Amino acid sequence: MKRIAALSIFASLALLLYIVEMVRRRKLREEYSILWLSGSVIVLVLSVKQDWLNRFSAAVGIAYPPSLLFLIGILFIVLILIHFSITISKLQQMNKKLSQEIALMKSMPPKEAPSRTRNER
Repeated sequence: MKRIAALSIFASLALLLYIVEMVRRRKLREEYSILWLSGSVIVLVLSVKQDWLNRFSAAVGIAYPPSLLFLIGILFIVLILIHFSITISKLQQMNKKLSQEIALMKSMPPKEAPSRTRNER
């Protein structure tokens, strides 16, 4: 086995185990870990199955097959960045709406305290 294959297997296994551990410790939510897990599994499979990597890189037109692994990794990182950008945009809209509602509530005059009944005195 070539050193680059061993390095990519080690790196993808390490990433896979790290993501699983972060989900297990509740530091990373499952919905955000799906892209990370799928990317590391694909790189791991292509690292282990060298013939698949060679065939796929030849079909795509990449001369050096290990560079395909880096391309796949970069594409998954781009997908994750797009996913996070969408999430941040939604949160920004929700934050803006919430702050506008709070501003409206603060601008309203306070309600009068309910008057006491005879039984409460």
